[in-house]
Amino acid sequence: MNLRDLRYLLAMVEHEHFGQAARACGVSQPTLSVQIRKLEELVGVALFERSSKAVAPTSACLQLIGHARTAVTAAEAILATARTLRDPLAGRFRVGIIPTLAPYLLPLVFAPLREALPALELEPWEDQTTALLERLRSHELDAALLATEVDGPDLMSQPLFDEPFLAALPPDHPLAGLDTVTETDLAKDILVLADGHCLRDQTLAACGSNGALGGPLRAASLPTLLNMVAAGYGTTLIPGLAAGAAQDAGIVLRPLAEQAGRTVRIAWRANYPGRPAVEAVGEVIAQRLRGFARGAVAGTI
Repeated sequence: MNLRDLRYLLAMVEHEHFGQAARACGVSQPTLSVQIRKLEELVGVALFERSSKAVAPTSACLQLIGHARTAVTAAEAILATARTLRDPLAGRFRVGIIPTLAPYLLPLVFAPLREALPALELEPWEDQTTALLERLRSHELDAALLATEVDGPDLMSQPLFDEPFLAALPPDHPLAGLDTVTETDLAKDILVLADGHCLRDQTLAACGSNGALGGPLRAASLPTLLNMVAAGYGTTLIPGLAAGAAQDAGIVLRPLAEQAGRTVRIAWRANYPGRPAVEAVGEVIAQRLRGFARGAVAGTI
């Protein structure tokens, strides 16, 4: 039994499809299929129930998968520690980032990160906060860029920059003629993201609502919200980094009277040996965004 076969097993449990699992592992489907068969012969039980339409893990597989995941995680921790001992600022660095931040922050920081940390291979992974924290805890990510605090002694975080929220309005909206917009006025026809997005919860909190906001729309992405606002469907709150995309869509932006916003932070495992890389990446991002809050608000009027 080797770690490669255990990784194949994990991929099969995740995808329940030989072709998809093979692509995820970077091997051909016959290669993966043969190795899974050999693994079944080695352990003496069937790991997957195969049919012409589907592949599903057996009950035996589900009982063994936890041990396989533990073994792979431990092996990756050994490799990560070894890389850090050689050069903490070199090698692969897998960083998660929330969807309301990724498309606006990454174009600003990729070039500065490459220049400051040329040996670090940045691999971004976009997902919602809960999923990113799960991947961080399971060693699938090295760090995560979030807009909320982290819970539990196993994780640590540090703030990078403060990002103001802005009122996003259709051009003909009554509030578009004001210099600033109060959060309570904005709440009357505000649109929010679907459950699972931290920006949804932050929007509800900023507008003083217990969840009864806006119409029936619960968008899966911030660009969808922007398109609906541009079409006159309602208003919304956007993070400051998205100001350029909103203005390109013809949306009117106004500062909020109570200056609500969020703090973007970088999180990592408390015992992660690559903390120097986390801190270096965080410092580059913080420097690039220094003074951003003032500029974002000043550019809305």
